[in-house]
Amino acid sequence: MKVLKNILMFCGVFFIVGTLVFATKSTEFSNNDPKKVVANDSIEKNVASEYRISSIDIPQDLNFAGEIVPQEDPEIMERIDREFLVNTYWQSNALLLMKRAHKYFPVIEPILAKNGIPDDFKYLAVAESGLTNVVSPAGATGFWQIMRETGREYGLEINSNVDERYHLEKSTEVACKYLNRWKDKYGSWSLTAAAYNAGPGSINKYMGIQQVDNYWDLLLGDETGRYVFRILAIKEILSNPEKYGFHLEKDDYYTAVPTFTVEIDEPVASFADFAQQYEINYKILKRHNPWLREPHLNNSSRKKYAIEIPNKGYYKETK
Repeated sequence: MKVLKNILMFCGVFFIVGTLVFATKSTEFSNNDPKKVVANDSIEKNVASEYRISSIDIPQDLNFAGEIVPQEDPEIMERIDREFLVNTYWQSNALLLMKRAHKYFPVIEPILAKNGIPDDFKYLAVAESGLTNVVSPAGATGFWQIMRETGREYGLEINSNVDERYHLEKSTEVACKYLNRWKDKYGSWSLTAAAYNAGPGSINKYMGIQQVDNYWDLLLGDETGRYVFRILAIKEILSNPEKYGFHLEKDDYYTAVPTFTVEIDEPVASFADFAQQYEINYKILKRHNPWLREPHLNNSSRKKYAIEIPNKGYYKETK
């Protein structure tokens, strides 16, 4: 009986070892199959042929707000090339900017036009904030990155309850006033844009030290030195997406939800309760009124405020 068990065990081990050896040999033969090697090479060639990264053909007639860019200067061209490459090949960001621009440019454009600001300055807002209500480490806030002191100087209400730097229409009006003020001083839209980014004090200092009177000849810090060139690249790419490899269908773009206005001139104890009166929730109310900074409104002065309420049918109703 013991001998029989040993024989059976030996046969089992032999069978397992044989199976493993056969499997190994089969894998080797399969890996050496010339048809498979050709197929793999073909896949690699297809990927290489369909995915190409190339230099950008820079338009030869670039201008910022009507000011001709001195593209005959090789140093200027290198700076332009950098911004075109960075902003073209940062595809996810470019797509987001295109989608947001479709939603917000119709609000910004008529305000710029009304105040005599060139349409190109809508791209300054893109460069400043990516068309989002961001806050910089220095405290600059909103689409136009307005500092607290500047906002108050130009008439915006800024306190714990209300911060109108988050109000797109009102902050755009302030940006226009600021831009017109410094255009009157500098006589140049490119210098005005640089002053918007770095502050007029910095621009005045650099112009005095370097004894130059235009943006293109100024040696500035990295951010402001790239600033107008970045705006130029954003303008060109967003204006001609197909030319730079971006394809969006009509439904791909973000669109504004239609709203109506409710005026209030009294305190609001709870904006959550206020929102429910219009069958929306607090989150949706805040999306349309980001300048309301707290879930209540003190309003002891009985100031009149215009609250945007979305039309019915665009959000799930809250009851």
